[in-house]
Amino acid sequence: MAYRYLAKKVERVVGPTAPRKRFSSGKDHQIKPESFVGISVSCHPLTDSSSNKSLYGYEQEIKKSFDRIVPLLKKVSELQHEENFVSKAQQLSRSEIGFDLPLHILEKAWVRPLDMRALFAWCVFQAYQKSSDFFFNSDPLNGSAESSEARDFQSFLSECGFHLLDVTPCADGRLAHSIAYALRIPFSSVRRRSHAGALFDIENTVNRWIKTEHGRFREASPNAATLPTRYLKVVTYHFSSVDPTHQGCAAHGSNDEAAAAAGLKRLLDFREAIENSFCCGASVDLLLLGIDTDTDAIRVHTPSADSSMALDSWISALDLYEETSKLLPEQAMQKITERVETSAPSKPDSGMVAFITKLIANNISQIDYVREFHNGSYTDAGHAERFIGVGIGFKEVHLRNLTYFSHLDTVEEGAADLDVGVKIFKGLNVSRDLPIPVVVRFDYSGRVPGARDRAIADCHRVNQAISLRYRALIEDGLLHTLLTIRDRDQKAPAEVVGSSLDPASQEVH
Repeated sequence: MAYRYLAKKVERVVGPTAPRKRFSSGKDHQIKPESFVGISVSCHPLTDSSSNKSLYGYEQEIKKSFDRIVPLLKKVSELQHEENFVSKAQQLSRSEIGFDLPLHILEKAWVRPLDMRALFAWCVFQAYQKSSDFFFNSDPLNGSAESSEARDFQSFLSECGFHLLDVTPCADGRLAHSIAYALRIPFSSVRRRSHAGALFDIENTVNRWIKTEHGRFREASPNAATLPTRYLKVVTYHFSSVDPTHQGCAAHGSNDEAAAAAGLKRLLDFREAIENSFCCGASVDLLLLGIDTDTDAIRVHTPSADSSMALDSWISALDLYEETSKLLPEQAMQKITERVETSAPSKPDSGMVAFITKLIANNISQIDYVREFHNGSYTDAGHAERFIGVGIGFKEVHLRNLTYFSHLDTVEEGAADLDVGVKIFKGLNVSRDLPIPVVVRFDYSGRVPGARDRAIADCHRVNQAISLRYRALIEDGLLHTLLTIRDRDQKAPAEVVGSSLDPASQEVH
Protein backbone atom coordinates (compact mmCIF):
# COMPACT_ATOMS: atom_id res chain seq x y z
CA MET A 1 0.00 0.00 0.00
CA ALA A 2 0.90 3.67 -0.23
CA TYR A 3 1.78 3.67 3.44
CA ARG A 4 4.96 1.75 2.66
CA TYR A 5 6.24 4.84 0.87
CA LEU A 6 5.41 7.04 3.85
CA ALA A 7 7.20 4.64 6.18
CA LYS A 8 10.19 4.76 3.86
CA LYS A 9 10.25 8.54 4.17
CA VAL A 10 10.18 8.29 7.97
CA GLU A 11 13.18 5.97 7.91
CA ARG A 12 15.09 8.41 5.69
CA VAL A 13 14.28 11.42 7.87
CA VAL A 14 15.33 9.58 11.04
CA GLY A 15 18.95 8.77 9.58
CA PRO A 16 -4.34 19.61 13.29
CA THR A 17 -5.93 20.30 15.88
CA ALA A 18 -9.44 19.97 14.42
CA PRO A 19 -9.87 21.22 10.86
CA ARG A 20 -9.77 25.00 10.54
CA LYS A 21 -13.16 26.65 10.07
CA ARG A 22 -14.14 29.79 8.21
CA PHE A 23 -12.06 32.14 6.16
CA SER A 24 -10.80 34.88 8.44
CA SER A 25 -10.01 38.52 7.90
CA GLY A 26 -6.39 37.62 8.50
CA LYS A 27 -6.10 38.96 12.04
CA ASP A 28 -6.29 35.57 13.74
CA HIS A 29 -3.46 34.10 11.70
CA GLN A 30 -1.40 37.13 10.85
CA ILE A 31 2.36 36.60 11.08
CA LYS A 32 4.92 39.32 11.56
CA PRO A 33 8.25 38.53 9.86
CA GLU A 34 10.23 40.15 12.65
CA SER A 35 8.84 37.64 15.12
CA PHE A 36 11.11 34.98 13.63
CA VAL A 37 14.28 37.04 13.34
CA GLY A 38 17.11 35.69 15.45
CA ILE A 39 15.24 32.62 16.69
CA SER A 40 17.08 29.34 17.12
CA VAL A 41 15.58 26.86 14.67
CA SER A 42 14.90 23.40 16.02
CA CYS A 43 13.75 21.19 13.16
CA HIS A 44 10.66 19.01 13.23
CA PRO A 45 11.36 15.25 13.49
CA LEU A 46 9.96 14.77 9.97
CA THR A 47 12.13 17.48 8.41
CA ASP A 48 14.64 16.39 5.80
CA SER A 49 17.48 18.76 6.71
CA SER A 50 19.79 17.39 4.05
CA SER A 51 17.33 18.16 1.27
CA ASN A 52 16.70 21.60 2.76
CA LYS A 53 20.38 22.49 2.54
CA SER A 54 20.61 21.21 -1.02
CA LEU A 55 17.52 23.12 -2.12
CA TYR A 56 18.75 26.31 -0.48
CA GLY A 57 22.08 26.02 -2.25
CA TYR A 58 20.30 25.74 -5.60
CA GLU A 59 18.00 28.67 -4.80
CA GLN A 60 20.91 30.89 -3.87
CA GLU A 61 23.03 29.94 -6.88
CA ILE A 62 20.30 30.70 -9.43
CA LYS A 63 18.85 33.82 -7.86
CA LYS A 64 22.23 35.40 -7.23
CA SER A 65 23.03 35.03 -10.92
CA PHE A 66 20.13 37.40 -11.57
CA ASP A 67 20.69 39.66 -8.57
CA ARG A 68 24.30 40.40 -9.55
CA ILE A 69 23.19 42.01 -12.80
CA VAL A 70 22.28 45.51 -11.56
CA PRO A 71 25.45 45.97 -9.45
CA LEU A 72 27.55 44.86 -12.43
CA LEU A 73 25.83 47.23 -14.84
CA LYS A 74 26.29 50.16 -12.47
CA LYS A 75 30.03 49.55 -12.62
CA VAL A 76 29.91 49.20 -16.40
CA SER A 77 28.07 52.49 -16.66
CA GLU A 78 30.86 54.25 -14.78
CA LEU A 79 33.43 52.89 -17.27
CA GLN A 80 31.72 53.89 -20.51
CA HIS A 81 33.86 57.00 -21.16
CA GLU A 82 37.17 55.42 -20.20
CA GLU A 83 39.84 54.31 -22.66
CA ASN A 84 39.54 50.62 -23.67
CA PHE A 85 35.98 50.63 -22.36
CA VAL A 86 34.88 47.54 -24.26
CA SER A 87 37.68 45.29 -23.03
CA LYS A 88 37.33 46.59 -19.46
CA ALA A 89 33.58 46.03 -19.51
CA GLN A 90 33.97 42.50 -20.84
CA GLN A 91 36.61 41.59 -18.29
CA LEU A 92 34.41 42.92 -15.48
CA SER A 93 31.36 41.08 -16.81
CA ARG A 94 33.17 37.75 -17.11
CA SER A 95 34.52 37.99 -13.57
CA GLU A 96 31.26 39.04 -11.92
CA ILE A 97 28.45 37.36 -13.87
CA GLY A 98 30.30 34.78 -15.96
CA PHE A 99 29.54 35.82 -19.54
CA ASP A 100 30.32 38.52 -22.13
CA LEU A 101 28.17 41.54 -22.83
CA PRO A 102 26.95 42.11 -26.45
CA LEU A 103 29.59 43.85 -28.55
CA HIS A 104 27.07 45.50 -30.85
CA ILE A 105 25.77 47.45 -27.86
CA LEU A 106 29.08 48.18 -26.13
CA GLU A 107 30.77 49.44 -29.29
CA LYS A 108 28.23 52.25 -29.71
CA ALA A 109 29.06 53.83 -26.35
CA TRP A 110 31.48 56.34 -27.94
CA VAL A 111 28.78 57.93 -30.13
CA ARG A 112 25.73 57.75 -27.87
CA PRO A 113 24.85 56.90 -24.28
CA LEU A 114 25.22 53.24 -23.46
CA ASP A 115 21.89 51.43 -23.79
CA MET A 116 21.63 50.21 -20.22
CA ARG A 117 18.08 48.92 -20.72
CA ALA A 118 19.22 46.62 -23.52
CA LEU A 119 22.22 45.46 -21.46
CA PHE A 120 19.97 44.69 -18.51
CA ALA A 121 17.61 42.57 -20.64
CA TRP A 122 20.58 40.84 -22.28
CA CYS A 123 22.00 39.88 -18.89
CA VAL A 124 18.65 38.56 -17.64
CA PHE A 125 18.32 36.43 -20.76
CA GLN A 126 21.86 35.11 -20.38
CA ALA A 127 21.23 34.26 -16.73
CA TYR A 128 18.06 32.43 -17.74
CA GLN A 129 19.92 30.45 -20.42
CA LYS A 130 22.62 29.44 -17.94
CA SER A 131 20.01 28.31 -15.42
CA SER A 132 18.21 26.27 -18.10
CA ASP A 133 21.48 24.62 -19.14
CA PHE A 134 22.32 23.79 -15.53
CA PHE A 135 18.87 22.37 -14.81
CA PHE A 136 18.72 19.97 -17.74
CA ASN A 137 22.38 18.99 -17.74
CA SER A 138 22.78 18.44 -14.00
CA ASP A 139 19.29 17.67 -12.57
CA PRO A 140 20.01 19.75 -9.43
CA LEU A 141 16.56 19.02 -7.97
CA ASN A 142 16.84 15.24 -8.46
CA GLY A 143 13.45 15.26 -10.10
CA SER A 144 14.06 13.87 -13.59
CA ALA A 145 12.10 10.83 -14.69
CA GLU A 146 15.25 8.70 -14.35
CA SER A 147 15.84 9.66 -10.71
CA SER A 148 15.06 7.23 -7.91
CA GLU A 149 12.91 9.93 -6.30
CA ALA A 150 10.67 10.12 -9.35
CA ARG A 151 10.38 6.34 -9.66
CA ASP A 152 9.52 6.01 -5.97
CA PHE A 153 6.93 8.75 -6.16
CA GLN A 154 5.28 7.29 -9.25
CA SER A 155 4.96 3.96 -7.45
CA PHE A 156 3.50 5.73 -4.44
CA LEU A 157 1.03 7.62 -6.64
CA SER A 158 -0.12 4.37 -8.21
CA GLU A 159 -0.53 2.75 -4.79
CA CYS A 160 -2.71 5.69 -3.80
CA GLY A 161 -4.95 4.89 -6.76
CA PHE A 162 -3.86 7.66 -9.16
CA HIS A 163 -2.25 7.27 -12.55
CA LEU A 164 -1.54 10.95 -13.22
CA LEU A 165 -1.10 14.07 -11.10
CA ASP A 166 -2.15 17.32 -12.82
CA VAL A 167 -1.54 20.49 -10.77
CA THR A 168 -2.54 24.06 -11.57
CA PRO A 169 -0.89 26.69 -9.37
CA CYS A 170 -1.55 30.38 -9.79
CA ALA A 171 0.74 32.09 -12.33
CA ASP A 172 2.04 34.28 -9.50
CA GLY A 173 5.81 33.85 -9.24
CA ARG A 174 5.49 33.23 -5.52
CA LEU A 175 4.07 29.79 -6.38
CA ALA A 176 6.62 28.81 -9.03
CA HIS A 177 8.38 26.62 -6.46
CA SER A 178 5.23 24.96 -5.17
CA ILE A 179 5.98 21.54 -6.72
CA ALA A 180 9.68 21.01 -6.03
CA TYR A 181 9.88 22.97 -2.78
CA ALA A 182 6.55 23.49 -0.98
CA LEU A 183 5.17 20.02 -1.83
CA ARG A 184 8.52 18.26 -2.44
CA ILE A 185 7.25 16.31 -5.45
CA PRO A 186 9.68 15.32 -8.24
CA PHE A 187 8.95 17.75 -11.08
CA SER A 188 8.81 15.01 -13.72
CA SER A 189 5.99 13.30 -11.81
CA VAL A 190 3.61 16.23 -12.23
CA ARG A 191 1.77 17.79 -15.14
CA ARG A 192 2.01 21.48 -14.21
CA ARG A 193 0.18 24.34 -15.92
CA SER A 194 0.12 27.75 -14.24
CA HIS A 195 -2.72 30.22 -14.76
CA ALA A 196 -3.63 33.55 -13.16
CA GLY A 197 -5.87 32.83 -10.20
CA ALA A 198 -5.28 29.08 -10.84
CA LEU A 199 -8.18 29.31 -13.31
CA PHE A 200 -7.15 26.59 -15.72
CA ASP A 201 -8.72 26.15 -19.15
CA ILE A 202 -11.32 23.39 -18.81
CA GLU A 203 -11.41 22.42 -22.49
CA ASN A 204 -7.62 22.11 -22.69
CA THR A 205 -7.57 20.06 -19.50
CA VAL A 206 -10.26 17.74 -20.88
CA ASN A 207 -8.08 17.27 -23.96
CA ARG A 208 -5.09 16.40 -21.77
CA TRP A 209 -7.28 13.93 -19.88
CA ILE A 210 -8.27 12.35 -23.21
CA LYS A 211 -4.63 12.09 -24.23
CA THR A 212 -3.77 10.44 -20.91
CA GLU A 213 -6.58 7.90 -21.15
CA HIS A 214 -5.71 7.17 -24.78
CA GLY A 215 -2.16 6.40 -23.68
CA ARG A 216 -3.48 3.98 -21.07
CA PHE A 217 -5.62 2.14 -23.62
CA ARG A 218 -3.06 2.06 -26.43
CA GLU A 219 0.27 1.86 -24.62
CA ALA A 220 -0.56 1.00 -20.99
CA SER A 221 1.18 4.27 -20.06
CA PRO A 222 1.48 5.36 -17.30
CA ASN A 223 -0.48 2.19 -16.48
CA ALA A 224 -3.02 -0.11 -18.08
CA ALA A 225 -6.58 1.08 -18.57
CA THR A 226 -7.82 -2.07 -16.83
CA LEU A 227 -6.38 -0.86 -13.53
CA PRO A 228 -8.86 1.02 -11.30
CA THR A 229 -6.83 4.24 -10.95
CA ARG A 230 -7.95 7.84 -11.38
CA TYR A 231 -6.69 11.07 -12.89
CA LEU A 232 -6.02 13.49 -10.00
CA LYS A 233 -6.59 17.19 -10.74
CA VAL A 234 -5.28 19.66 -8.13
CA VAL A 235 -5.77 23.41 -7.88
CA THR A 236 -3.42 25.45 -5.70
CA TYR A 237 -4.61 28.91 -4.68
CA HIS A 238 -2.63 31.21 -2.42
CA PHE A 239 -2.97 33.66 0.45
CA SER A 240 -0.75 35.82 2.63
CA SER A 241 -0.42 35.59 6.41
CA VAL A 242 1.71 38.74 6.63
CA ASP A 243 -0.51 41.06 4.61
CA PRO A 244 -3.73 39.16 3.82
CA THR A 245 -5.68 42.06 2.32
CA HIS A 246 -2.95 43.22 -0.08
CA GLN A 247 -0.57 40.33 -0.86
CA GLY A 248 -3.07 37.59 -1.62
CA CYS A 249 -4.02 36.54 -5.14
CA ALA A 250 -4.35 39.65 -7.34
CA ALA A 251 -6.68 37.80 -9.72
CA HIS A 252 -9.16 37.47 -6.83
CA GLY A 253 -8.59 40.82 -5.16
CA SER A 254 -6.55 39.30 -2.31
CA ASN A 255 -9.72 37.56 -1.17
CA ASP A 256 -8.83 34.08 0.13
CA GLU A 257 -12.43 32.90 0.10
CA ALA A 258 -12.96 34.03 -3.50
CA ALA A 259 -9.70 32.36 -4.61
CA ALA A 260 -10.65 29.04 -3.02
CA ALA A 261 -14.24 29.19 -4.29
CA ALA A 262 -13.12 29.91 -7.84
CA GLY A 263 -10.61 27.06 -7.71
CA LEU A 264 -13.21 24.61 -6.44
CA LYS A 265 -15.73 25.66 -9.07
CA ARG A 266 -13.17 25.16 -11.83
CA LEU A 267 -12.42 21.68 -10.47
CA LEU A 268 -16.09 20.73 -10.32
CA ASP A 269 -16.72 22.08 -13.82
CA PHE A 270 -13.84 19.98 -15.13
CA ARG A 271 -15.23 16.84 -13.54
CA GLU A 272 -18.71 17.58 -14.86
CA ALA A 273 -17.28 18.03 -18.35
CA ILE A 274 -15.70 14.58 -18.14
CA GLU A 275 -18.89 13.02 -16.78
CA ASN A 276 -21.12 14.64 -19.40
CA SER A 277 -18.82 13.66 -22.25
CA PHE A 278 -17.54 10.23 -21.24
CA CYS A 279 -19.75 8.94 -18.39
CA CYS A 280 -16.76 8.00 -16.27
CA GLY A 281 -16.53 10.62 -13.57
CA ALA A 282 -15.15 8.03 -11.14
CA SER A 283 -11.85 8.21 -13.05
CA VAL A 284 -11.34 11.84 -12.01
CA ASP A 285 -10.48 12.87 -8.46
CA LEU A 286 -10.19 16.45 -7.26
CA LEU A 287 -8.13 18.23 -4.60
CA LEU A 288 -7.97 21.87 -3.48
CA LEU A 289 -4.87 23.25 -1.73
CA GLY A 290 -3.97 26.66 -0.36
CA ILE A 291 -0.40 27.95 0.10
CA ASP A 292 0.68 30.80 2.34
CA THR A 293 3.14 32.73 0.16
CA ASP A 294 4.91 34.06 3.26
CA THR A 295 5.66 30.79 5.07
CA ASP A 296 4.98 28.16 2.38
CA ALA A 297 2.69 26.34 4.82
CA ILE A 298 -0.17 24.60 3.04
CA ARG A 299 -3.76 24.00 3.98
CA VAL A 300 -5.74 21.13 2.46
CA HIS A 301 -9.47 20.92 1.84
CA THR A 302 -9.66 17.16 2.31
CA PRO A 303 -12.22 15.66 -0.08
CA SER A 304 -14.66 12.90 0.70
CA ALA A 305 -14.56 9.76 -1.39
CA ASP A 306 -16.91 11.44 -3.91
CA SER A 307 -14.53 14.47 -4.15
CA SER A 308 -16.89 16.78 -2.27
CA MET A 309 -15.00 19.45 -0.31
CA ALA A 310 -15.90 22.15 2.21
CA LEU A 311 -14.58 25.60 1.45
CA ASP A 312 -14.85 26.73 5.06
CA SER A 313 -12.93 23.75 6.46
CA TRP A 314 -9.34 22.70 5.95
CA ILE A 315 -6.44 20.98 7.65
CA SER A 316 -3.44 23.19 8.33
CA ALA A 317 0.12 21.90 7.92
CA LEU A 318 1.30 24.64 10.27
CA ASP A 319 -1.09 23.45 12.99
CA LEU A 320 0.04 19.87 12.48
CA TYR A 321 3.67 20.96 12.58
CA GLU A 322 3.15 22.37 16.08
CA GLU A 323 1.03 19.45 17.23
CA THR A 324 3.54 16.79 16.17
CA SER A 325 6.83 18.60 16.75
CA LYS A 326 7.59 16.66 19.96
CA LEU A 327 6.62 13.23 18.69
CA LEU A 328 8.74 10.48 17.21
CA PRO A 329 8.61 10.38 13.38
CA GLU A 330 6.35 7.30 13.30
CA GLN A 331 3.99 8.88 15.83
CA ALA A 332 3.95 12.16 13.88
CA MET A 333 2.99 10.38 10.66
CA GLN A 334 0.24 8.48 12.43
CA LYS A 335 -1.14 11.68 13.98
CA ILE A 336 -1.18 13.42 10.58
CA THR A 337 -3.00 10.46 9.03
CA GLU A 338 -5.62 10.53 11.78
CA ARG A 339 -6.22 14.25 11.30
CA VAL A 340 -6.56 13.86 7.54
CA GLU A 341 -9.05 11.01 7.94
CA THR A 342 -11.30 13.11 10.18
CA SER A 343 -11.07 16.38 8.25
CA ALA A 344 -13.22 15.49 5.20
CA PRO A 345 -16.98 16.22 5.05
CA SER A 346 -17.56 12.45 4.99
CA LYS A 347 -15.39 9.34 4.80
CA PRO A 348 -12.42 9.98 2.47
CA ASP A 349 -10.76 7.54 0.11
CA SER A 350 -7.83 5.77 1.77
CA GLY A 351 -5.51 6.50 -1.15
CA MET A 352 -6.33 10.20 -0.97
CA VAL A 353 -5.62 10.12 2.78
CA ALA A 354 -2.19 8.63 2.12
CA PHE A 355 -1.50 11.19 -0.60
CA ILE A 356 -2.49 14.17 1.58
CA THR A 357 -0.54 12.75 4.52
CA LYS A 358 2.55 12.71 2.34
CA LEU A 359 1.97 16.28 1.11
CA ILE A 360 1.69 17.54 4.67
CA ALA A 361 4.74 15.58 5.82
CA ASN A 362 6.71 17.00 2.88
CA ASN A 363 5.47 20.50 3.60
CA ILE A 364 6.76 20.25 7.17
CA SER A 365 10.27 20.18 5.70
CA GLN A 366 9.45 23.33 3.74
CA ILE A 367 8.11 25.10 6.83
CA ASP A 368 11.47 24.46 8.50
CA TYR A 369 13.23 25.51 5.28
CA VAL A 370 11.60 28.94 5.47
CA ARG A 371 12.25 29.18 9.20
CA GLU A 372 15.93 28.28 8.90
CA PHE A 373 16.91 30.15 5.74
CA HIS A 374 14.35 32.98 5.56
CA ASN A 375 13.71 33.76 9.23
CA GLY A 376 10.28 32.15 9.15
CA SER A 377 8.74 34.40 6.52
CA TYR A 378 10.02 35.60 3.17
CA THR A 379 11.20 39.20 3.10
CA ASP A 380 9.74 39.63 -0.40
CA ALA A 381 6.11 39.29 0.66
CA GLY A 382 5.01 40.71 -2.69
CA HIS A 383 6.17 40.17 -6.24
CA ALA A 384 9.89 40.07 -6.98
CA GLU A 385 10.03 38.04 -10.21
CA ARG A 386 13.02 38.38 -12.52
CA PHE A 387 11.28 37.79 -15.88
CA ILE A 388 7.97 36.87 -17.49
CA GLY A 389 7.65 33.43 -19.07
CA VAL A 390 5.17 33.29 -21.96
CA GLY A 391 3.95 30.28 -23.94
CA ILE A 392 4.17 26.56 -23.22
CA GLY A 393 7.01 24.98 -21.29
CA PHE A 394 9.44 26.21 -18.61
CA LYS A 395 9.87 22.81 -17.02
CA GLU A 396 13.12 24.14 -15.55
CA VAL A 397 11.59 26.94 -13.45
CA HIS A 398 11.00 25.82 -9.86
CA LEU A 399 12.08 28.79 -7.76
CA ARG A 400 9.91 31.22 -5.86
CA ASN A 401 9.63 34.71 -7.36
CA LEU A 402 11.87 33.89 -10.31
CA THR A 403 9.25 33.87 -13.06
CA TYR A 404 5.73 35.12 -13.65
CA PHE A 405 4.04 32.56 -15.91
CA SER A 406 1.62 33.33 -18.71
CA HIS A 407 0.66 29.96 -20.11
CA LEU A 408 -0.84 30.51 -23.54
CA ASP A 409 -1.02 29.44 -27.17
CA THR A 410 -1.95 32.92 -28.39
CA VAL A 411 -1.62 36.36 -26.85
CA GLU A 412 -5.31 36.97 -27.54
CA GLU A 413 -6.48 34.04 -25.42
CA GLY A 414 -3.88 34.68 -22.72
CA ALA A 415 -4.21 38.47 -22.69
CA ALA A 416 -5.56 38.61 -19.14
CA ASP A 417 -2.65 36.59 -17.71
CA LEU A 418 -0.06 38.52 -19.72
CA ASP A 419 -1.52 41.90 -18.81
CA VAL A 420 -1.27 40.99 -15.13
CA GLY A 421 2.38 40.10 -15.60
CA VAL A 422 3.16 43.34 -17.44
CA LYS A 423 1.37 45.31 -14.73
CA ILE A 424 3.49 43.59 -12.07
CA PHE A 425 6.71 44.36 -13.94
CA LYS A 426 5.75 47.98 -14.47
CA GLY A 427 6.03 48.20 -10.71
CA LEU A 428 9.12 46.02 -10.40
CA ASN A 429 11.17 47.27 -13.36
CA VAL A 430 9.65 50.10 -15.39
CA SER A 431 9.28 52.21 -12.24
CA ARG A 432 13.10 51.97 -11.97
CA ASP A 433 13.55 52.72 -15.68
CA LEU A 434 14.45 49.09 -16.36
CA PRO A 435 12.86 47.00 -19.12
CA ILE A 436 10.50 44.05 -18.78
CA PRO A 437 12.32 40.83 -19.84
CA VAL A 438 9.94 38.40 -21.55
CA VAL A 439 11.03 34.86 -22.44
CA VAL A 440 8.76 33.30 -25.05
CA ARG A 441 8.83 29.50 -25.01
CA PHE A 442 7.20 26.74 -27.00
CA ASP A 443 8.02 23.13 -26.29
CA TYR A 444 7.47 20.59 -29.04
CA SER A 445 7.82 16.86 -29.66
CA GLY A 446 10.80 15.94 -31.80
CA ARG A 447 8.97 12.73 -32.74
CA VAL A 448 6.46 14.74 -34.79
CA PRO A 449 7.59 15.81 -38.27
CA GLY A 450 7.77 19.58 -38.63
CA ALA A 451 7.08 20.22 -34.94
CA ARG A 452 10.29 22.19 -34.41
CA ASP A 453 9.52 24.55 -37.29
CA ARG A 454 6.00 25.05 -36.01
CA ALA A 455 7.34 25.84 -32.52
CA ILE A 456 9.65 28.47 -34.01
CA ALA A 457 6.72 29.92 -35.96
CA ASP A 458 4.67 30.01 -32.75
CA CYS A 459 7.44 31.97 -31.03
CA HIS A 460 7.53 34.57 -33.79
CA ARG A 461 3.73 34.74 -33.94
CA VAL A 462 3.44 35.41 -30.21
CA ASN A 463 6.37 37.83 -30.33
CA GLN A 464 4.63 39.82 -33.06
CA ALA A 465 1.42 39.93 -31.02
CA ILE A 466 3.36 41.14 -27.98
CA SER A 467 5.00 43.89 -30.06
CA LEU A 468 1.56 45.11 -31.14
CA ARG A 469 -0.07 44.89 -27.71
CA TYR A 470 2.77 46.64 -25.86
CA ARG A 471 4.05 48.88 -28.65
CA ALA A 472 4.70 51.91 -26.41
CA LEU A 473 6.87 49.91 -24.00
CA ILE A 474 8.85 48.36 -26.83
CA GLU A 475 9.44 51.68 -28.60
CA ASP A 476 10.85 53.09 -25.35
CA GLY A 477 13.14 50.07 -24.93
CA LEU A 478 11.15 49.02 -21.88
CA LEU A 479 10.20 45.53 -23.05
CA HIS A 480 12.52 42.99 -24.64
CA THR A 481 11.88 39.41 -25.72
CA LEU A 482 13.90 36.22 -26.01
CA LEU A 483 12.43 33.46 -28.20
CA THR A 484 13.15 29.87 -27.15
CA ILE A 485 12.02 26.36 -28.01
CA ARG A 486 12.69 22.96 -26.50
CA ASP A 487 12.21 19.35 -27.54
CA ARG A 488 10.22 17.89 -24.66
CA ASP A 489 11.29 14.38 -25.65
CA GLN A 490 14.93 15.19 -24.90
CA LYS A 491 16.84 16.24 -21.77
CA ALA A 492 18.44 19.16 -23.62
CA PRO A 493 17.97 22.75 -22.37
CA ALA A 494 16.02 25.47 -24.15
CA GLU A 495 17.28 26.59 -27.55
CA VAL A 496 17.32 30.29 -28.47
CA VAL A 497 15.74 31.05 -31.86
CA GLY A 498 15.46 34.84 -31.73
CA SER A 499 15.64 37.98 -29.63
CA SER A 500 14.71 41.64 -29.75
CA LEU A 501 18.37 42.21 -28.80
CA ASP A 502 19.80 40.66 -31.95
CA PRO A 503 21.97 43.19 -33.85
CA ALA A 504 19.46 43.44 -36.71
CA SER A 505 16.57 44.06 -34.33
CA GLN A 506 18.57 46.64 -32.41
CA GLU A 507 19.20 48.64 -35.58
CA VAL A 508 15.45 49.25 -35.80
CA HIS A 509 15.76 51.37 -32.66
